[in-house]
Amino acid sequence: MLKLKTALFGILSLVGLLVSGSLAAQALDVNVVGGLKTATPIVVVPFAQSGGAPLPTDIAAVIQNDFNRSGKFRALDRSEIVEQPSQGSDIHFATWRLLKQDYLTLGRVSDAGGGMVRVDYELWDINKQQSLLAKSYTAPTGDLRSVAHQIADAIYQQITGVRGAFWTRIAYVTAVGLGDHQNYSLIVADSDGYNPQVVGHSHESLLSPAWSPDGHHLAYVSFESGNSNIYIQDINTGSRQLVEHHAKGINGAPAFSPDGRKLAVSLSFSGNPEIYVLDLATGHETRLTNSLAIDTEPNWAPDGQSIYFTSDRSGRPQVYQVSASGGAATRVSFQGQRNAEPDVSYDGKQIAMVQGNGNVYRIAILDRSLGGQVRYISPGSYDESPSFAPNASMLLYDATDGSRGVLYAVSADGRVRQRLALSNGDVREPAWGPYRTQ
Repeated sequence: MLKLKTALFGILSLVGLLVSGSLAAQALDVNVVGGLKTATPIVVVPFAQSGGAPLPTDIAAVIQNDFNRSGKFRALDRSEIVEQPSQGSDIHFATWRLLKQDYLTLGRVSDAGGGMVRVDYELWDINKQQSLLAKSYTAPTGDLRSVAHQIADAIYQQITGVRGAFWTRIAYVTAVGLGDHQNYSLIVADSDGYNPQVVGHSHESLLSPAWSPDGHHLAYVSFESGNSNIYIQDINTGSRQLVEHHAKGINGAPAFSPDGRKLAVSLSFSGNPEIYVLDLATGHETRLTNSLAIDTEPNWAPDGQSIYFTSDRSGRPQVYQVSASGGAATRVSFQGQRNAEPDVSYDGKQIAMVQGNGNVYRIAILDRSLGGQVRYISPGSYDESPSFAPNASMLLYDATDGSRGVLYAVSADGRVRQRLALSNGDVREPAWGPYRTQ
């Protein structure tokens, strides 16, 4: 399934979306590829449990996996954990120094009554023999994966100074079956691919989910009326709102503004695709571009003052930037034959994009803080749909693996990749959601 949006720049072919939250989502097969020997060494000791039935989640294992896929940490393999302290007073620091570890995380789980458990954890600096964190959570046993991700986030921030993004969600599209029997599902899952939930289902293709800043809604495009229409759906209730439905041309490529009040879209009712901004409260459309080219795949700058988009006005697809109120567009990408599908980091310094050279399409990051320096973070040869984590430490993209579509969550340096695949189908169109609120 080589769709390569750069060929049509987001001109969509969706038909007949049927919303259904009752369908079972097929779990992804998840494994981490690669690693970084220079990453910070950290120990995550299995959490002690005082009585009660066995827990459904190995909290320490979830935290360890989060660290390993981040590219920033290298968690000690459980087979090499020679001691299992459950509190700071039990730590023999000399043991962990001999194993050349810098940090140690430990914890314990106890019954809090009423189906709840209490999780206490600590983070220690091994070399300084100093406590860095000591906190607790109380939660139902069914929410322990969320607790583990939040612990990993807190530790990540304590050590790196950057907010962690493990307790976030991703959206993606799966395709299962062949020919007339192919079924598509729009899925929301945890950032590591666990706990998938079906948001939408169709017998026709689904593309381009886009998160709202509050994480409660997804925008998408459907052809169910015979023409492409843009909807916004509440992912908790399943209710949806039709927001773009020009009878003529393409209505596609939605992207929420940072304040959630507007959508940037690509519309072709006037002829060729152009970038518009839709005010969600009033329905008013503001046209930003006016060219003979295909202008599509808009993505907002973090300050909401400008929009990046893909255009072939220079002859081949490249990334441009235009004011959110309209005006002349400025070309941003210059290296590579083709650049498309821009996604902007939270600080506006980095732009992830698909760069094509010949028949090879790879994910590249253009660093505007380094004078437009470009680095590759995927091997190709058909990689696309980059989507930054909210802290820009990782990003998602989809790739073609043989005849199948798979996802990769990759560290920002490209050295650690987590592969997410269906055992009997394709997975495509990833979108990394925003931070979640407590």
